[in-house]
Amino acid sequence: MTKLLEPKLPEAGLAGSYINGAWHWPESGARLTIENPSRRAPICEVGRGTSTEVNMAVDAARAALPAWRSLPASERGKLLAELGRRLEENAEEVARVLAAESGNAIKTQSRGEALGAAGVLKYYGGVAVEQKGETLPLGPGLLSFSTREPHGVVGSIIPWNSPLQLGAVKISMALATGNCLVLKPAEDAPLAILKLAELADGLFPAGVFNVVTGVGEEAGAALVAHPGVDKVSFTGSSEVGKLIGKVTSDRIANLTLELGGKSPTIVFPDAISDGRLDTTAQQVANAMRFMRQGQSCTAGSRLFVHRDIWDELMPKVAEKSAALNVGDALDPDVDMGAVVNAERYGEIRAFVAEAEAEGATFLIGETPDEDPTGFCPNPTILTGVDNTWRISREEVFGPVMVAIPFESEDEVIEMANDTHYGLAAFLFTHDVSRITRMTRAIDAGWIQVNQGGGQIPGMSYGGTKQSGMGSEYSIEGALEAYTYRKCVTINIEAGE
Repeated sequence: MTKLLEPKLPEAGLAGSYINGAWHWPESGARLTIENPSRRAPICEVGRGTSTEVNMAVDAARAALPAWRSLPASERGKLLAELGRRLEENAEEVARVLAAESGNAIKTQSRGEALGAAGVLKYYGGVAVEQKGETLPLGPGLLSFSTREPHGVVGSIIPWNSPLQLGAVKISMALATGNCLVLKPAEDAPLAILKLAELADGLFPAGVFNVVTGVGEEAGAALVAHPGVDKVSFTGSSEVGKLIGKVTSDRIANLTLELGGKSPTIVFPDAISDGRLDTTAQQVANAMRFMRQGQSCTAGSRLFVHRDIWDELMPKVAEKSAALNVGDALDPDVDMGAVVNAERYGEIRAFVAEAEAEGATFLIGETPDEDPTGFCPNPTILTGVDNTWRISREEVFGPVMVAIPFESEDEVIEMANDTHYGLAAFLFTHDVSRITRMTRAIDAGWIQVNQGGGQIPGMSYGGTKQSGMGSEYSIEGALEAYTYRKCVTINIEAGE
């Protein structure tokens, strides 16, 4: 048996909140137990912060804001790049913590996420200086120009599926543009963010970067409602996003939402021609994010395959997906780990059981066990369903793909867009005309063609419909979402 890797947890006393450059346990003394979902065993305890800790963090951020926003963007960028370098140097240590708390396999996911998060920090560190304004020619005697100004204090809330990567994005976008930040990590997976705060300790001026651990109903709700928070950035479910939108609208706070998805993957016959069958099948499986247990808002969980290639492609997709080694996320030989907790596992099980009862056929997989030793469902592909079933319309957020045949472009466009989501889509065809037509017709903010890859720094990423508002991962997204445009007009001949 392969020897399991073990994480080095945050040092004793450093699992509370990080506020104003120091570590704080909650005044209430309340704590949260963090569990390893692969083993269904506790890892450690962290502080359960409340409005008390949120108030402290927001006050610290507001006090730090004047000096931080006045610092040249190039200097802010250097500090972000340095944090990226520190994370890169400690990537293995942080990745093991991430695998233990999130269930994302160390081999295929957590190491890559740690290095990817370092890349995000270094990307924004490099492009921070690209915060340029504009000039408007108004004629002799008048000078009009615009600048980009930070909103102020940002409150960010991140989920548990990619906590380190998403944390790096929120940190980078807020700090690069001159805002100060209060970050609340997910209650199920805060440890990698606390490790990142360890690495950041002493790097930024006190109060610029703060972390408050706790549950959404307490710390998260207090952060969203706080009058001292000028902007809220949330990544998570559409249901919670709607609630946050209602709260922030009361004070007209700026808001960015990156929410759920039910992304279509569409495969035309020419995608497997000329020896491309194996490559396309692998990319289709990649798009489903099986190696992240399907816990991705971009997962291509609705697979539409042209009827002419159904019998050829589907067995190959099944073969690629079923070959994944499922097990403990800290096993260096495992490809696919665990979903994050019992609640998520139970919801996945309920979705699959309902589809099975309605007559769905398992191409691979089965209804998950009711009481597993670890929350590790197998990759599952269901056929015999249509686009109206609940499993085809709602976000399962687990390793479950539904496969549906189609015959025409118009038919598949209608099915792809027949959803209240609009985050991502994956298209497989080598017909340039069809690519042009399809990418214009599909309602999604982010489309991959002939690949199932993920987000890359510099690539704007965001959704439409109920998948959110605003974009991330690029300097353009940061400027649009984390700054406002200030226009100044000067009568330079006044008084002459």
